[in-house]
Amino acid sequence: MAEPIRVLVVDDHPVVRQGLRTFLDLQDGLSVVGEAADGAGAVAEAERVRPDVVLLDLRMPGADGVVALHGLRSSGSAARVLIITSFTEPAAVLPALRAGAAGCVYKDIDPPALAAAIRAVHAGHVLLHPDVARLLAEGETRRAGAHLTGREHEVLAAIARGRANREIARELGLSEKTVKTHVSAILAKLGVQDRTQAALHAVRAGIVDA
Repeated sequence: MAEPIRVLVVDDHPVVRQGLRTFLDLQDGLSVVGEAADGAGAVAEAERVRPDVVLLDLRMPGADGVVALHGLRSSGSAARVLIITSFTEPAAVLPALRAGAAGCVYKDIDPPALAAAIRAVHAGHVLLHPDVARLLAEGETRRAGAHLTGREHEVLAAIARGRANREIARELGLSEKTVKTHVSAILAKLGVQDRTQAALHAVRAGIVDA
């Protein structure tokens, strides 16, 4: 038997915390190992119980969800964070996602779907509402792609299609040396180490199609 997924529930409403604990503890493979009422408490409790997943509310008095995310990362926590929020405006959750949250669900989610979301996040998946994913991709595109030249976009698209430098040179009518120069510039502008990371970054950010 695999060890259950250890879940830390963070919400400022005791009734919500109790309801989540009662439901999650009934699910196969899930175990609530702690609770916290605010961001500071979340960081302290995460250090104590070492959860696999933190189920984190965004709006809390004092240290909110975004502050908690920064605190968790600073403390070295390896827990995956799933935001659970009553906010329905997609832009409201972007700061939390940029701070390292692995996904976001709304509080009106069906209980079985919440359990599935926790399992998915624990497995390494990113879980986003389509509207949130679109806004996030648009922001990444503006930041990562705004300074690429037209030729660099063409080279990046070819990299994302798995083309080698020689193939890119032939397709675009360039020398291999020129392609290598463009690749170096692209890696630097995107802040990645190799062409594989550049291709993945480009696809996630919507700079090129998957």
